[in-house]
Amino acid sequence: MKTKMKTLLLLCVSTLVVLSAAAEQKLKNCNEVRAAFTSKGLNVNDVPNKGINGEFSPLKVCPQGFSCCTVELEEKLSQQSQTEIKAPVSRLSTNLQSSFKQRHDNFDKFFRELLKNAEDSLNNMFVRTYGMMYVQNAALFRDFFKSLTQYYVSGSAAVNLDSMLSDFWDDLLERMFRLVNVQYDFSDAYMECVSQHTEQLQPFGDVPRKLRIQLTRAFVAARTFVRGLSLMPDVINKVSTVSASPSCVRATMKMLYCPYCSGQVALKPCQNYCLNVMRGCLANQADLDAEWNNFLGAMLSLAERLEGPFNFESVMDPIDVKISEAIMNMQENSMQVSQKVFQGCGTPKLKPISRSARSVKETVFTGRFRPYSPEARPTTAAGTSLDRLTGEVKKKLKHAKKFWSTLPETVCAGERIAPGDECWNGTAKSRYESLVMGNGLANQVSNPDVEVDITKPDTVIRSQIAILKEMTSWLKAAHSGNDISFDIDVEGSGGEESGSGSDTTSQTDDMYFPTTPNTRLSKVRTEQKSPGGAGAVLKGSMALVLCGLGLALLAPHWR
Repeated sequence: MKTKMKTLLLLCVSTLVVLSAAAEQKLKNCNEVRAAFTSKGLNVNDVPNKGINGEFSPLKVCPQGFSCCTVELEEKLSQQSQTEIKAPVSRLSTNLQSSFKQRHDNFDKFFRELLKNAEDSLNNMFVRTYGMMYVQNAALFRDFFKSLTQYYVSGSAAVNLDSMLSDFWDDLLERMFRLVNVQYDFSDAYMECVSQHTEQLQPFGDVPRKLRIQLTRAFVAARTFVRGLSLMPDVINKVSTVSASPSCVRATMKMLYCPYCSGQVALKPCQNYCLNVMRGCLANQADLDAEWNNFLGAMLSLAERLEGPFNFESVMDPIDVKISEAIMNMQENSMQVSQKVFQGCGTPKLKPISRSARSVKETVFTGRFRPYSPEARPTTAAGTSLDRLTGEVKKKLKHAKKFWSTLPETVCAGERIAPGDECWNGTAKSRYESLVMGNGLANQVSNPDVEVDITKPDTVIRSQIAILKEMTSWLKAAHSGNDISFDIDVEGSGGEESGSGSDTTSQTDDMYFPTTPNTRLSKVRTEQKSPGGAGAVLKGSMALVLCGLGLALLAPHWR
C-alpha cells in the first residue's frame, strides 16, 4: 500500500514539474504575447523575446514572476489601456450625442418652417380675400410674425410676448376704429383713451385673449423643449471626455493587459472584476445620473404637452382663421363699440363736410376662410408633423434614462469579459471573490481595485449637474405655461414675463385656457415698442382690413 502511495505521489510531482516546465518554456519564448501585442498596434521590439524573472525586473502593476512585460512596456500598456477603456464609453456617448443633435435640428427646422408657412398662408389668403386693402397694410402682419420668430429664437430677452400682442391688437383696433368712424377727427390722446378701454370694449371678441394664451404656452413649450434638446449633446460631450485618473489607468491596465504579460493572451476579465474597475473609473459620471434622469423626465412631460394642449402646430396652422375671426367680430360690432367709446371718451369732433361726405360704394364682405380641423394637420413643415417628431424623441428620451449609471454594465458585457471562474481576477485565472461596489463616488471608498478619492468630485461633472438642474426648472416652468428668462432665477419667474401660465387650467373643445385669465389687452401706449414688434408700423397708413363693409354699414348715417 505504501509503495502504491509513493508511486502516485511521484507521478503527481512529475506531472506538475512537466506542466510547470512547459508553461515556463512557453512563457520564456513570449511568441504568442509578441503576436498579440503586435495585433494591438504595439511595437514588437517593445516585447522581450523571452520571459523575464520578476526578481530581476520587478513590475509596478502586474504580478511578479516570469513575465513577457517590462516596466517600460507597462507604461506603454497603460497608455494603450486608457485609449481602449475610453473607446466603448466614447462610442456610446457619441451615438447618444448624435441622436439628440439630429432630434434638435429636426424640431428647430420644423418650428421655424411652421412659422414661415403660417405667415405665407395668412398673406396668400388675405390677398385673395381683401386685395389692396390688405396689401397696403401687410406690414402690420409681417411685423407680427417677425416678432413671433424673434420670440421663438430669443424668448422674452428679445420680445415681451404680452406687450407685442397688445401692440398688435391696439394697432389693428386704431386703424379699424378710424375707418369705421371716418367722419370724425381723432387726436392721439383720444385714441389713447380708446386703447385704455380695450378690455371693456372687447372689439375683437374673445379671440385676443384665447390667442395670447395659446401662443404663450405653445411658444414657451416649443422653444424650451428645443433648448433642452440642444443642451443634451453638449452635456454628453463634456461628461464623456473627462480624463481618467492615474489610479483608474493603472487598474484598467492591470485588468486588460496583465494576463498578456503572464502569457495568457486569451484570458478575459471576470465580469464583477470589470464592474468594480469601471465603477471606480466612472464614479463621477454615475453621480450625474440622478439629475440627468430628472431632466429627461421633465423633457418627456413637456413633450406630452407639445402633443396635447400646448401643440405648436395646432396653434400656428389656423392662426390666419383666428385673426380673421377677430376682424369679423370688430366689423360686426363696430356700431356698439363706437357708441361705448363715445360714452367713455367723449364724442369726437366731426370733420368738415367736404372731407367726410364721400361717395361710398357699398361692398359686402363675402370672403370666408376654410374651416380648421385639428385632426387634419399638415405634414408640409420639414416633411413631417409634430406628433411624429414627439413620438420619435420620446422613445429616445426613455432609452437615455440611467445612461451614466449603467455605463459599467454596458462596457463589462459581451466579448470584453468572461463569465464564471475561467477569467482573470487581477492576479490569476480564478473566481473573483471581492464584493461589487455600488455606483457613484460615495460608494467607492472600499473599492478593492481602484483608488478613488471620494472627497474630490470632478468639477466638470459637478458643473454639468448644476446646468441640468437649472434646465429642468425651466422645463417644469414651461410645462405650466410659464415663460421665464434664461438669465433669471426660477423663483423670480412670476410677473409680466410669466404670461398666463400660472392660471388654473381647464380643457375646452379646441383650446387650453385658464378659468381666471390674467388678460392684458388694456394698456397705455408707451413710446418704446418691442423690437421688431407691431408698434413699428407707421400710424399714418390707411391700414384697415374689411374697410369696405365697415364703410357700407355707416353709409346710411352720412346721407
